[in-house]
Amino acid sequence: MPLSRSSPVACLSRAARAGLLATLLALGAGMPPAAGAAAIAPIDVVPIPGGEFTYQAAGEFLDQGRPVDAPRVQGRVADGLVIMRRQVSQAEYARCVQAGACKRLDKGFRDLDSPDLPAVGVSWADATAYAAWLSRETGQHWRLPVYAEWVRAAADRYREEGALPSDPADPAVRWLAEYEREIVRSRGRIKPAQPFGHFGVNALGVSDMGGNVWEWTDTCFASHSVGALPLAPRENCGVRILAGAHIAAMADFIRDPRNGACSIGLPPSNLGFRLVREE
Repeated sequence: MPLSRSSPVACLSRAARAGLLATLLALGAGMPPAAGAAAIAPIDVVPIPGGEFTYQAAGEFLDQGRPVDAPRVQGRVADGLVIMRRQVSQAEYARCVQAGACKRLDKGFRDLDSPDLPAVGVSWADATAYAAWLSRETGQHWRLPVYAEWVRAAADRYREEGALPSDPADPAVRWLAEYEREIVRSRGRIKPAQPFGHFGVNALGVSDMGGNVWEWTDTCFASHSVGALPLAPRENCGVRILAGAHIAAMADFIRDPRNGACSIGLPPSNLGFRLVREE
């Protein structure tokens, strides 16, 4: 807008007006956002060490149709990757809902808005929508980690389950061992989410890795045929790998009953997410 002759600024010299304009612009850079704009608080992150490492592969492994233990594989994380120090909070997810960028959670989860508790009851699609919204708001690239990146960030909190007994002549030996392992896992599985930091931090300073809630990753579930007749893996991206106390998998949840098929249902109350950012 041009200056009017009656404006006090109009009485200033050209150089003075230029200096005043520069000052106003500098002040404007630190002004709060306009009404209706979403001000994103600084996000606490931790660098993930780059490099190569080994870990237990996720997915299903079959030898001539019979399940076998997942092998250890080589993983690699590029330099310049950071991960949220904690999971996305209920309050943070609620802001995405208020902005119209995230879907409102189902009954039982929709009124959760604590800044100190992780967002739960979210599907993989919900977590991905939040990452897209956060990326737009910050101008940065946020996304769900793949499983190998989560393992690297878990550092000393990463755990692998031991091999299961098996007998090629008697498949029931492994089936019974799997059943007993699942019984142990199920004891106290669904617990109320705890405040951030309740399960401590790992060697990198990342909190609640392998505790509190399971976390979505962007890794698709895959079935591998190994042994004498190996075949290419068969991926199913309607099921994603979960990271937590042990490897798990979960189907994404589709709320539309016309299209959901067997994926219809509510995401569990012990499943949340955290994001990584590419520097």
